[in-house]
Amino acid sequence: MIVDCAIYRDGRRTEGPDDFSDALAQCRRGRDAFVWIGLHEPTEKEFDRVTEEFGLHPLAVEDALSAHQRPKLEVYDDSLFMVLKPVGYEAASDIVTSGEVMVFVGDSFVVTVRHGEEAPLAQVRHRLEDEPEMLRHGPTAVLYSIADAVVDHYLEVAGELSTDLEELETEVFSPTGGGSRHTASRIYAFKRQVLEFRRATGPLTQPLARLAGNGMFGTKVPFVHEKAQPFFRDVSDHLTRVNESVEGLDRLVSDVLSAHLAQMSVRQNDDMRKISAWAAMAAVPTMIAGIYGMNFDHMPELHWTVSYPAVILLMAVLEVLLFRLLKRRGWL
Repeated sequence: MIVDCAIYRDGRRTEGPDDFSDALAQCRRGRDAFVWIGLHEPTEKEFDRVTEEFGLHPLAVEDALSAHQRPKLEVYDDSLFMVLKPVGYEAASDIVTSGEVMVFVGDSFVVTVRHGEEAPLAQVRHRLEDEPEMLRHGPTAVLYSIADAVVDHYLEVAGELSTDLEELETEVFSPTGGGSRHTASRIYAFKRQVLEFRRATGPLTQPLARLAGNGMFGTKVPFVHEKAQPFFRDVSDHLTRVNESVEGLDRLVSDVLSAHLAQMSVRQNDDMRKISAWAAMAAVPTMIAGIYGMNFDHMPELHWTVSYPAVILLMAVLEVLLFRLLKRRGWL
């Protein structure tokens, strides 16, 4: 589905032909003009016309239609193809959600394909239309603005994850909360969200490095203005901060899980010691009662008048001695 289609000339949105081919030809005849088409989850039939008019590479088209791609940057003869994964964080349910944005950049055109609801393309378009000075730089400005918006939102999500992890850490190390049977499952679920976040941020490092001129041999990327490299370098720096935060979150949540399991093990050991201590105290009177319950004929103590009170007193004394010994050693 085509969400928006517009011609931008000298940094400002202008009216143009409805036909893609005529609009592209008009932009290429003039200077400082390009056409920007935005699509949302197009079908193969809907995308065929765009592919034909703009000469998009079939491999890139296949990726744009099927989605579920890793962030990457591909250079073809007639266009540049970039995949980004914007993310969102639902604090109420502690779930990281992700979408996909595919950007085709070529001579005087930009085609964006959005999958999911997390892509900030509408906000980027409105912001660029309010900043004609930036929009005058053509398709490169669009590619930079999309990458910048996606990475900036990564920083926000990383901050929200850090806040929730601090709360989870406080719960684990609290005197009562760490023993909950649901704590381990919450920690593991949080780790899965961090992994989902890493799948979006990690693979994007190399594409942004290439756009910033830091790729192999520092070669220039086609269809991207050389003067844009410092701006992409700034986005790459922000992404580095995000990746460092994600790595820190992953290590910390693993440490929290290990600490929780260690706490549970210590508590189980304490419980076993207490059970063993009470079992030992119960074993003494049981043993004595068992001996005198054998009903042998030749047991002289059975005929003593003081046998019963003496045995009861002996049991009580032994129980007190055992209780004090176990209490002193911390088993009770």
